[in-house]
Amino acid sequence: MRFKGLDLNLLVALDALMTERNLTAAARRINLSQPAMSAAVARLRTYFRDDLFTMNGRELVLSPRAEGLALAVREALLQIQLSIITWEPFNPAQSDRCFRIILSDYVTLVFFEKIIERAAREAPAVSFEFRPPADDNEDLLRRGDVDLLILPEIFMSDAFPRSRLFDDVHVCVGCGSNKQLSEPLTFDRYMSMGHVVVGFGDTLRLGIEERYLLGHSCKRRIDVVVHGYSLIPPMLSETERIGTIPLRLAQHFAKTIPLQIVELPLPQHLPFTEAVQWPALHTSDPASLWIRELLVEEASRMVSPHLPDPNDYSPARV
Repeated sequence: MRFKGLDLNLLVALDALMTERNLTAAARRINLSQPAMSAAVARLRTYFRDDLFTMNGRELVLSPRAEGLALAVREALLQIQLSIITWEPFNPAQSDRCFRIILSDYVTLVFFEKIIERAAREAPAVSFEFRPPADDNEDLLRRGDVDLLILPEIFMSDAFPRSRLFDDVHVCVGCGSNKQLSEPLTFDRYMSMGHVVVGFGDTLRLGIEERYLLGHSCKRRIDVVVHGYSLIPPMLSETERIGTIPLRLAQHFAKTIPLQIVELPLPQHLPFTEAVQWPALHTSDPASLWIRELLVEEASRMVSPHLPDPNDYSPARV
């Protein structure tokens, strides 16, 4: 079908090319042969009077014109899909929808288990695909390649709608045998001890506490960097190192391993709020509405975590 001289099928090909940045992968994505995709590229170049792509090895490099088209084309296709093709009442009990969600291992362990259990009862054929936080979270959300993003609000862009979920604070944790945690932890001792810290994405972006410390020109001793909060407690075993993690996660691990939990000697224990964010075009999508309402409802049932008693300095306390 043509609209003002443009074969609208070419927009599907263009979107695949701009998403995959590889001719073969793009052809596979929309079930075209490679010669057919090459022909589509030639027709796109003719219509837009621009090369659109150059080759760098096997990777397609977008021209400025293609970069400018990327978001508009993706939003147009998403709008067609959500408003025309798939718009129908959502029945959780009968749906086989797969929700693609970016979230940390922390949220998976302390919160999403409840969502999985409830979905198994109310929507047994619904499935979930979890992805770790990455450097291109916003791009994935903008393109509609993921349904939800769950992160602390301070890391979220104002470009997408969001809802608050639950609050938490940070605490310091160490091995149950760590004698340096047998008395109240001072800021100077906290900074001088060896730390296990978490970094997110390919560039190992900083966690909340490290951002705070660097913002105040404070540099601590970092001995180990891991890709997830859940890896911090095991890295503390039989060492004098410490880690900084959310209190809910510390309480989760303290049930099964000898873990000391003490107050963080930083202002207000670095509180934060986890929130859920979604593509703007999904705001009225019935399936997205259902899963978001489920998240908010389950989050509202979570009991606020309590910091450990500062007068209690025994191992494995919660």
